[in-house]
Amino acid sequence: MTTTALTFRSATEADVPGLVALVESAYRGDASRAGWTTEADLLEGQRTDPDGVADVVRNERGRLLVAERDGELIACCQLEHREDHAYFGMFAVRPDLQGGGLGKVIIAEAERTARATWGTREMRMTVIRQREELIAWYERRGYRRTGRFSPFPYGDERFGIPQRADLEFELLVKPLG
Repeated sequence: MTTTALTFRSATEADVPGLVALVESAYRGDASRAGWTTEADLLEGQRTDPDGVADVVRNERGRLLVAERDGELIACCQLEHREDHAYFGMFAVRPDLQGGGLGKVIIAEAERTARATWGTREMRMTVIRQREELIAWYERRGYRRTGRFSPFPYGDERFGIPQRADLEFELLVKPLG
């Protein structure tokens, strides 16, 4: 994988339709099965929607970081400054580009951006506890499991339609040197 032509910028409202399509393709439906980050066996329905993405884009305490190659949207992640840490979410890499090291580059840029922008010393995220392979990937990037869990928002189809009754989120943290 080459990163020479990879550029980063903050998303704008004009990016919302493309970002929704990117996030959906990375996590839901048959298209997501081309990559390894799919949640299609755990959740059906939508992962996000235009209003949710637009809210992230407009959030004054954060940004939706976009990665492009040759002007094409290929990855994104949400960064939000929350008191003493930065929150990392809405991480998506185009499914046909997954597995080639691009995710490592994106998360490293997100960590650098959080430190440079807000001076934060810790990054936090929540991951569905049942996503063992994804959690292991984050652990290899220096994130640690906390054993602190929060419930999945059952009944709120904006986050998907659960295919099992035991879903919950685990908090992962990483110090940002």
